[in-house]
Amino acid sequence: MVKLKGQMNYCVDDIPKPFGKALFLGVQHVLTMFGATVSVPLLLGPIMGMDPQQVAILVASVMLASGVATFLQVNFGTRLPIVQGVSFAFLGPFFGIIGAVGAMGPAVTMQHIAGAIMLGALVEMLVGFTGIIGKLQRYVSPVVIGPVIALIGLSLWYVGAPNAAQNVLLSTIVIALTFIFALIIGPQKPFFSLFPILLAVVIAWGVGFILSIAGVFAPGDPGFVDLAPIGAAPWFRINLIFPWGIPKFEFGFFLIILAGYLASMIESYGDYQAINVACEADPLTEKQISRGIGFEGVGCFLSGVFGGFSSTSYTENIGLVGLTKVASRYVVNIGVVVLIFLGIFGKFGAVVSTIPGPIVGGLYCALFGLIASIGISNSAKADLSSMRNQMIIGFCLFMGISVPGIFNGTHLSDPVQLYFEWAPWLSNIINIVGSTGMAVAAIFGLILDNVIPGTPEERGLTAMQGVRTDPGVHTPEDEI
Repeated sequence: MVKLKGQMNYCVDDIPKPFGKALFLGVQHVLTMFGATVSVPLLLGPIMGMDPQQVAILVASVMLASGVATFLQVNFGTRLPIVQGVSFAFLGPFFGIIGAVGAMGPAVTMQHIAGAIMLGALVEMLVGFTGIIGKLQRYVSPVVIGPVIALIGLSLWYVGAPNAAQNVLLSTIVIALTFIFALIIGPQKPFFSLFPILLAVVIAWGVGFILSIAGVFAPGDPGFVDLAPIGAAPWFRINLIFPWGIPKFEFGFFLIILAGYLASMIESYGDYQAINVACEADPLTEKQISRGIGFEGVGCFLSGVFGGFSSTSYTENIGLVGLTKVASRYVVNIGVVVLIFLGIFGKFGAVVSTIPGPIVGGLYCALFGLIASIGISNSAKADLSSMRNQMIIGFCLFMGISVPGIFNGTHLSDPVQLYFEWAPWLSNIINIVGSTGMAVAAIFGLILDNVIPGTPEERGLTAMQGVRTDPGVHTPEDEI
């Protein structure tokens, strides 16, 4: 891959030097995904009745699983710098499993969740490694990809400003410094353009810590920096494999979780396109997409082994790549080591967990809009002057935002959850897919874009394929 001056700071195969710079870039990836990664175990742990020690084990297990899944994706899957973490698409199935067996205790509940994750992962591996998912690429044009990528960022609106508003001072510091470091100081001082997120988070955390010591932020305040978890956390964990016990396999739970895997695969397909655009790389091949989904399945299977939750590609880190123009896999592999380190050594994970929620909310505000803009730029490969494309793209965007309001509820109505007594598994699939904006946009887009007549040039398929300098070149990577 050729790096063009003024575009990428580091391309996919570049190795930033010295090592200290690469290390900080890798830590920045961990900080970017940390909030979303730990939010799921922090949400589900108490619901399952876990005590603080069990929640700590759950968080550590999730970190370890994310590190292993990311390693597989970066080095064997798409081979793009895409981070893997806990997927929110699985919350519905997890709540269903907790509701069914939660009375048996958190350990037994996690055994059932692990069993469902591992069985569903086998299906995802099948879909990926057989090439089924890769074959879809010929039917997916920028008219479909653009809205799906845009909704990956826009659909996360509820974790941006609402979290940031819990402490406007800290979140404003993060947002302001991110823009200042990346766009104002960065062009003159490259150091700041490489570490805008890391610097913004560290400075905001320092302000929060000082104000907490001074008594301005009291314990319980969203901006309070609480160091107590550091002292309570163990130095390292010994029981890394099946920490909750041997998984239990229930066919009903397997059917329920398939809905989460379906939504996750659709979301990951959009993420692959988004990270590929952010990296300014050649168009994705069918084999890349197939490997990516296949190894996501392997990562999910191992997540069940390590006692965590299902993983998927992370949108937050795609925004980071687009912001810093650092697409180095080497950097993400350093992040992998950090994640595994945090998953084994509890003290260090506890340090990162002291970052207040409003700081993470400010981070989301700065990054998620960038994902939407990447989607819009991807749509530009199609003919945006075409009324056909304008109607399809606009419809997909609107429905991707509006339809989840039926299943999640709005100010006009309560949530609507379908239930078919003859097929409860189908009910779960419809409910989860309907509540996922990316999935809604992808389904409508695939149908409309392939049914309504349009030339390859108009749909952007020619532009997608034409960027490759030699589509017929066979590389060793294609053998996998």
